[in-house]
Amino acid sequence: MSENQNLLAEQRRALILDEVRRRGGVRVNELTRKLGVSDMTVRRDLDALARQGVLEKVHGGAVPVLEASTHEPGFEAKSGLELSAKEDIAKAAAELVAPGSAIALSGGTTTYALAHHLLEVADLTVVTNSVRVADVFHSAQRSAGQRQGAATVVLTGGVRTPSDSLVGPVADQAIATLHFDVLFLGVHGISTEAGLSTPNLAEAETNRRLVQSARRVVVVADHTKWGTVGLSSFASLDQVDTLVTDAGLAAEAREEIAEHLRHLIVAGEDEGADAL
Repeated sequence: MSENQNLLAEQRRALILDEVRRRGGVRVNELTRKLGVSDMTVRRDLDALARQGVLEKVHGGAVPVLEASTHEPGFEAKSGLELSAKEDIAKAAAELVAPGSAIALSGGTTTYALAHHLLEVADLTVVTNSVRVADVFHSAQRSAGQRQGAATVVLTGGVRTPSDSLVGPVADQAIATLHFDVLFLGVHGISTEAGLSTPNLAEAETNRRLVQSARRVVVVADHTKWGTVGLSSFASLDQVDTLVTDAGLAAEAREEIAEHLRHLIVAGEDEGADAL
């Protein structure tokens, strides 16, 4: 198979990471055949993924990193993963937002991608505990000026986590006094047994408050989050109204999710959904 120039580097690396996690390890020569790229290209991809801390290079190939349930990657480390999936999810989730809504966006790289797609939705009130999400809206206003219909953004206080979320008592108290039409929630992990989970205990409590303050809960999570379990669970699947994920989610997982959730939206496969 000749060198495949059609796959972007991040798409190719996402495929490599999926293969490593699914099989528990792969060899370089297997990846060159599967992807139709050169040995050097695969080795560069493995180097990049190893620097992000998501796999470990071994002689002739790579194996997955076995993460503790308390391990919390930083925002930069997570931002380079599953970029295409996150963009698809963000586009699909943005279609659920009606002008004039009061919404909340939790921390995370997927909610960060979603924020960019909400800039043109008129008259939103956006509550967030994410420094990165708030900066998306503030930067847009600084560059374009205060325009009619621009979002009103409320950034909770709190202690900053490695993923640039604000958590703790200050954030919890602020959120407890508010009420949202819909919460868009990024997660570290999601499973039938553990529900929604995170490795950060303080973030778990802040996420509980977000869920309690929302009329509807929409989880935005790429397929790699399914089956991942963090240290602390903060919501059951029964508390989730909608999961927006990507086409990489396996058929068996879709069937399992359908038994527990009201709505499953697979970005890129489902037709546009009505606004909540």
